[in-house]
Amino acid sequence: MAGYFSIFLVLLTLGSGLIWLIDHFMFAPKRQQRLALAQSSAGGELDEETAALIAPEPAITETAKSIFPMIAAITIFRSFLFEPFQIPSGSMMPTLLVGDFILVQKYSYGVKDPVWRSQLIDVAEPERGDIVVFKYPLDERVDYIKRAIGLPGDKIVYRDKRLYIQPNCAEGEAQQGDLLCNEFNKIDMEIINRDEFKQGSMDLVRLNENLTTLKHDILINPEALEMKGRYYQQPGTRSDEWVVPADHYFMMGDNRDNSQDSRVWGFVPKENLVGKAVFIWMSFEFENGPDDILPGWVPTGVRFERLGNIQ
Repeated sequence: MAGYFSIFLVLLTLGSGLIWLIDHFMFAPKRQQRLALAQSSAGGELDEETAALIAPEPAITETAKSIFPMIAAITIFRSFLFEPFQIPSGSMMPTLLVGDFILVQKYSYGVKDPVWRSQLIDVAEPERGDIVVFKYPLDERVDYIKRAIGLPGDKIVYRDKRLYIQPNCAEGEAQQGDLLCNEFNKIDMEIINRDEFKQGSMDLVRLNENLTTLKHDILINPEALEMKGRYYQQPGTRSDEWVVPADHYFMMGDNRDNSQDSRVWGFVPKENLVGKAVFIWMSFEFENGPDDILPGWVPTGVRFERLGNIQ
């Protein structure tokens, strides 16, 4: 839906701008000539009401002139600077919650045209640990948000609910951040609490994960079975191991046992990247309303304490 809205904004901007330009160069001069003749005949300036009757500005032109500056500014802001997104699921808990409204920095990984999404300017590559919005590889009409775990050339293992990374190092490089080259690094985790979040009747364990120099919190369900039978099987690797191809990324949700991510459907191509999630600008609490009065989830309050930069 976000892609269709971007196309709609671009078309609306181009349409209103074109109407304004055509009127400015073709029809507005003719209206000015009629006014000049009428003023010459009247022997003086005409009042606004009389001028509007003699040389009326078409309603479509008036509307285009009034909306074009605002629509153009919105289009530029959403297409090249920042785009708002709403978090629809719990796959990124505890970092992002259902009801969080975030800003995504569109130019973090390059500047793309808003219609065909062709790369116009290269800016930077995602860093390990970035929270990234991207087009879902199996249906590019859908936007997903996950954390970048594996970079091109990295080897990833997820086994017994533990993450292991062998970084892709340049020749002669011994270490990337806290990760040693030429070996699988078991990512350190520290338990924060065991009773803050639940999945049904089961308690989720909140842990702090030390992903290179970036620390962030994740959730683990100790009672949930591994999804290994549903894992994406990359040719030539074991069922819980992956080698990230060139210009691709391995993405995972922070809610590890409740996230459909690269473990299940594979890698994210570079061209699918939308931007980096950087800021929570609003956050609503929700509860399930009675179906006969308020069907679905309804907002019940604002979580002001969540507003700010995203880690």
